[in-house]
Amino acid sequence: MTWAAFAAVTLVAGCSSLNSALQSDRVDYKSAETGPSLAVPPDLSSLAATPAAPIGGATSLSSYEKKEKVVAAQPKVQVLPEVPGMKVVRDGNERWLVVHQAPGDLWPTLRQFWQEQGFVLTLDSPDTGVMETGWEENRAKIPQDFIRNLLGKVIDGLYSTGVRDRFRTRVERGPDGTTDVFITHSRMVEVYTNSQKDTTKWEPAPSDPGLEAIFLTKLMQRLGATAEAAKSEVQAAAPAAPATRVINAADKTYLDINEPYDRAWVRVGVALDRANFTVTSSDRQKGLYQVRYVDPAALHKDNGFFYSLFHSKQIQQSKEPRQYNVNVRGESNDQTRVYVLDPNGNIDTSEIAKNIIGVLSAQLQ
Repeated sequence: MTWAAFAAVTLVAGCSSLNSALQSDRVDYKSAETGPSLAVPPDLSSLAATPAAPIGGATSLSSYEKKEKVVAAQPKVQVLPEVPGMKVVRDGNERWLVVHQAPGDLWPTLRQFWQEQGFVLTLDSPDTGVMETGWEENRAKIPQDFIRNLLGKVIDGLYSTGVRDRFRTRVERGPDGTTDVFITHSRMVEVYTNSQKDTTKWEPAPSDPGLEAIFLTKLMQRLGATAEAAKSEVQAAAPAAPATRVINAADKTYLDINEPYDRAWVRVGVALDRANFTVTSSDRQKGLYQVRYVDPAALHKDNGFFYSLFHSKQIQQSKEPRQYNVNVRGESNDQTRVYVLDPNGNIDTSEIAKNIIGVLSAQLQ
């Protein structure tokens, strides 16, 4: 199954469980590490050296997290601030929050919100409008059986769900002094690498739109809404699904979106987040997202013993993330086109570029 088809199936399944997720919104993410509060956001130059996720190869998640974490959570109890107004907007499969507050004023509240939820922030960049948590476990998913309830926290660390979640918050400046807030979810699952079940590795898994909706409602509560009002707002957001289609021309492959440029630009950014691309920079005026991407075919390709023996360096290089430019172009008032560009700024016609377009198309359905 291709990544595009895999993502499409995931989105259909996720949407059907949204209401049930909001009804049973038990989440418990508590980082095991603590440390000083983040005073200054990390230098963006460090972003390029950080892998998007521990994909491929048997590696421990704990070692990955230790290298990744740059700030620890220190929950603070504060009175909920008053907000002039907010609403949930839905476009296709995306829901986001529109807050009547400037991005710079809202940013400290977003930081506190994720820390209060028990997360460590690994990326805190007001300049790019992106905030990202570390990979954490939802302890609420661990069965509360008799033995665990009896022994309590004494053996709590011995229990594991084999699932880790990460959340990315993207902030975009809206019209009339408003701010658009997007929350996207990524997931990794621990799987056995052999029949003996003595070694494991972490692999990417489908995102959960239900969790995105849960944290969107929790953020609304943090901004002053009641729990019931927040849930009702998220559930009642009216869908508006503009048509998207992949165009396979003789010399190029691109994505057509029947939406104005401003809306399409935001939706493409959210799709990149949800599809586990690492966005290293973005320029809205030029319509460019610079992303890091690993070809799934290279990760899972069986090169054979002798080829691997003499070409280990080339194989390793093929599994490393590469830079690509996703170009969003406004073609008319209600149509936008998306291309993948090569390092020279030309339209990329490779199979990897076609794969990227396919993944984006599946996320935007």
